[in-house]
Amino acid sequence: MRCALRGRLAALAAALGVALAAGAARAADAGEPLRVFAAASLTEAFREINTFDWCGQEPRAELYLAGSSTLVAQIEQGARADVIATADRATIQRLVDAGRVAAPQRFARGELVIAVEPGNPKQVRGLADLARDDLIVVLAAPEVPAGRLAREALAAAGVAARPRSLEPSVRGVVGKLLLGEADAGIVYRSDAVAAGGRIAALAIPEAAARRAEYWIATVRDGARPESARAFVDAVLSPRGQSVLARLGFAPGGE
Repeated sequence: MRCALRGRLAALAAALGVALAAGAARAADAGEPLRVFAAASLTEAFREINTFDWCGQEPRAELYLAGSSTLVAQIEQGARADVIATADRATIQRLVDAGRVAAPQRFARGELVIAVEPGNPKQVRGLADLARDDLIVVLAAPEVPAGRLAREALAAAGVAARPRSLEPSVRGVVGKLLLGEADAGIVYRSDAVAAGGRIAALAIPEAAARRAEYWIATVRDGARPESARAFVDAVLSPRGQSVLARLGFAPGGE
């Protein structure tokens, strides 16, 4: 609908003899690439959503994928972004408090799982095993939502794990597992789905379970506000939500 509205407004401007000004406004929106900053765990989902005909935008959005805290820090330090999507509310709230983004919308949830090698050769049965001396355990860093939630889950289970490394994003944990540099880690179920069978996921008992909440917003001083709103609409659309569900995310609504 926004696409059609933009077209009608452009036609009206031409009829009123201000086509030059309208064209300049459209060029300002189209002259810069749309820059979408998104939590690393959204990689596959946002790459697929970026192929949608979301308002007929060409070229497609440039996706910047990293830990949520890293992305927000980059925006705070002046990096140009049009859309920001994080894996928790607290991180994006920093930009809300600074007046940098419009009201965030929750669009998905993520379930934590224990990730191990296919076939589970180390016989990991639950969170308690992550304290074993014979296991190489890797977690996301505590400033990353996945890292903070992992520590909350371990604390709830009374487990004192000693991670071999702390990765800057949850995908760093996945990478260590895929390279054979770790025996176990805590990631989102969507990360296990994205690994395509190259890692196995073990459920975390409900008493210790923790879930991420994914939030998205447009950046107020972004260079392409119309395109940014169109991308957010695509994520929130039934088709976008279907992509997220297929890739292991839970619905974001109440």
